[in-house]
Amino acid sequence: MSHSSASSRPFAPSLTYAFEVWAEVAPPLHIGHGDGERTEFTPITGGRVHGPRLNGTVLAGGGDWSNTRGKVIELEARYLIRADDGAVIDIVNRGFYHEGGDTFDQFDGDLQVAGAGHYFRTSPAFRTDAAAHRWLAETVFVGLAREEDGHVVIRFYSVD
Repeated sequence: MSHSSASSRPFAPSLTYAFEVWAEVAPPLHIGHGDGERTEFTPITGGRVHGPRLNGTVLAGGGDWSNTRGKVIELEARYLIRADDGAVIDIVNRGFYHEGGDTFDQFDGDLQVAGAGHYFRTSPAFRTDAAAHRWLAETVFVGLAREEDGHVVIRFYSVD
């Protein structure tokens, strides 16, 4: 693919809000310690999904594996969503959480999606054979996560 420099313009991807997952979680289970590392599993016990592009429930039985090294927590969650139309969607969601740094309060409209000094970002991948939800498996997303009202809340944006 070629293009002339006269016709090229700088491009920056944009983000479009798709939906939010409110995951209910049980207390974490300690798995082990390594040299400077702690591993835990946090069961996902249910929840809800709502937004302009997807609505449904989070099914019990998934979970989030975390490895803490120093002040950085590496996360890998896997769980299922049942859309309102009955379709089942598999999600694998990897990310990082750490405190500190020069981050500031971040808002999407009036909704605070991140607090100052907290970096909590995810990168999900979805699988489903449901035609109505195939777009999930064909789109790149980023998630802004936070804890609210006893839930882990992840606001998903498609990368356009």
